[in-house]
Amino acid sequence: MSLSGIPAAERVHIGFFGMRNAGKSSLVNAVTGQELSVVSEIKGTTTDPVQKTMELLPLGPVVIIDTPGLDDEGELGEKRIKKTSEMLAKTDIAVLVADACAGLCEDDRKLVKLLESKEIPYIIAMTKADLLGAIPADRGSVHYVSAVTGYGINGLKEALGSFARRSVNEKKIVSDLLEPGDQVILVVPVDESAPKGRLILPQQQTIRDILDSHCSCMVCQPQELKDVIGSMARKPKMVITDSQAFGRVAKDTPDDILLTSFSILFARYKGDLRELILGAKRLSELKEGDRVLISEGCTHHRQCEDIGTIKIPGWIENYTGIKPEYRFTSGGEFPEDLSGYRLIVHCGGCMLNEKQMQDRIARAAAAGVPIVNYGIAIAQMHGILKRSLSPFRELSELID
Repeated sequence: MSLSGIPAAERVHIGFFGMRNAGKSSLVNAVTGQELSVVSEIKGTTTDPVQKTMELLPLGPVVIIDTPGLDDEGELGEKRIKKTSEMLAKTDIAVLVADACAGLCEDDRKLVKLLESKEIPYIIAMTKADLLGAIPADRGSVHYVSAVTGYGINGLKEALGSFARRSVNEKKIVSDLLEPGDQVILVVPVDESAPKGRLILPQQQTIRDILDSHCSCMVCQPQELKDVIGSMARKPKMVITDSQAFGRVAKDTPDDILLTSFSILFARYKGDLRELILGAKRLSELKEGDRVLISEGCTHHRQCEDIGTIKIPGWIENYTGIKPEYRFTSGGEFPEDLSGYRLIVHCGGCMLNEKQMQDRIARAAAAGVPIVNYGIAIAQMHGILKRSLSPFRELSELID
């Protein structure tokens, strides 16, 4: 991804849901002006969620999600419904698609209640309005549309646009902690796990946020940090490090310079920093055989020194002196039942949107399972969590 691109995780996610043959795919194609989804009179044509990043006026950058019917049948149908339900976790705005000739069915009404319980804003699109003798006026969240004639499509897009403007993430990664003219050092290890020829997404986004705040930044590797600080005419306001280098970076960063990590910044940006800090306490309470879920929001080729499957477990075992039982998940996979876990250790969530990350944190809280992210966990296990929260003084008080 280039610095000028908008990653999918930062776009408004609009999901189209409904029963089979309600006209979801036809409506998606009409709204986007593209043949994104296969359309057929045969029920169940859409077998897996279809996701597409695009610019959609008047909304701007979005991710459109077309989903299988919620009334799909058989064993495969159950799996498709499960996938559709998973899409709700990342949906910022939902479009419930129903056949205007048939009206809302009981399953449609159940979906409305589910959307309301999850506090997901929604629009009800009554499709195939061209087949009605007379088309009723739109009322409240209900819009009558026709993918065949184009009736009501612009009005639906305008309604989505008004929701999208309210859904845009106004949070900052780090710029709200800086003053114009401040200098920041970013510590980026370049090892076997680093992608060739580029920076990873959190590093790119942090650099852009710093530049947008009229501050400057320097990027170096961990072994270069001490010399870089010593060469600067005035001390930097903050050092931001990759969590894997926390131990060395903390030693080389003077106490009068703020210190944190990309992972901690993203915990605040997309999740619930307070909840994740509190989750760190469970690390010292783990017992032999406890189940620990280690979850990543992205999918990537596992390296021999992979942070999730190798380094995090190693640090946990060195810190606690015991060997828990681990389960590893990545990408969209996140267990429905969390009750059997003693602790969840999650990545920074740079590839997840805010809605999806907060959904996972909320599900952990509902199951009574503490959750902590990589950066906070690593800082805790290196004995520098309070130090790494120095930019957030009100939250550093949570640490004993």
